[in-house]
Amino acid sequence: MSIDSASTPRSLTASEYVLALFQPTDNVAILVRNRSTRQTVQTIAKAEAVANPEFQRWLSNQSAAGYDVYVGMNPIKDGAYSRTKEQIKDIHHVYLDLDRKGDEALEAIRNSTEVPAPNFVLDTSPDKHQVVWKVTGFSQDEAEFLLHNLANKFGGDLAATDSTRVLRLPGFANHKLPEGFIVQARQESDAVYTLRDFTIDDDSPETQRHLGDHGQRERKVRGGHKSQSEHDWAYAKRALARGDDPEAVIQRIADYRSEDKDDPNYYARHTVMKAQTELLGQSAIERPVEGDSTQAKQIGFDH
Repeated sequence: MSIDSASTPRSLTASEYVLALFQPTDNVAILVRNRSTRQTVQTIAKAEAVANPEFQRWLSNQSAAGYDVYVGMNPIKDGAYSRTKEQIKDIHHVYLDLDRKGDEALEAIRNSTEVPAPNFVLDTSPDKHQVVWKVTGFSQDEAEFLLHNLANKFGGDLAATDSTRVLRLPGFANHKLPEGFIVQARQESDAVYTLRDFTIDDDSPETQRHLGDHGQRERKVRGGHKSQSEHDWAYAKRALARGDDPEAVIQRIADYRSEDKDDPNYYARHTVMKAQTELLGQSAIERPVEGDSTQAKQIGFDH
């Protein structure tokens, strides 16, 4: 985290929000969509131009005519005229669209030790929110992997897990409701976060590769969080307990650790054997029946 500062929450206008998200010379995608006519217009302009009063008047006129107003969450390359993944310049933000039990999900985020404090919270309609974190150092794959896990963890919209996503711009009406709800945005932090600030676990050995420090996967992050070796062992236990083929589990771990282990196959086999030994011990205590099926496919250690 480059800046560790939780600021006093303050409401933002559309212009303030755009300039808080982007540098003035960043290329920003603005999209307006009319749900009744199905007409969509996308414009790419510099952030400073979008924040200009003249551009804001145009957006206000579009909103008054029944258009919903959105902003792309990552800057576009110079000279680009679309919002495809290939045209995304950098990853500046990760986000969540909390469209189910939004108040409850937002409270869970604020109380979580696995994610940092949000930079921005938008109220898009009653009990629905959008949450945005400012980030640096993310690849598109890392960002989208994290977006998916954030949505799974906190009940966000899984459709809003791509790097080209547009979210609502504050100050304009949400026309999905019978009576237009004016979207509000609050800035709650001015920190800028890195991969290591998000420590969400996923039931696969790949999670820490995407969410951890690539150069220091073994080092523990935050108090009480596991090293990658502990994650590998915990993953092996879960996979074996649900009946996965031990050899398949070994291969998954070996593939993942191929970059940072001298002999990943030896390491993976040792990890899975350790996990299986503990599972067998637990099984003997809980159900000491001769010929227990959990012992039927015990792996060998050939090295």
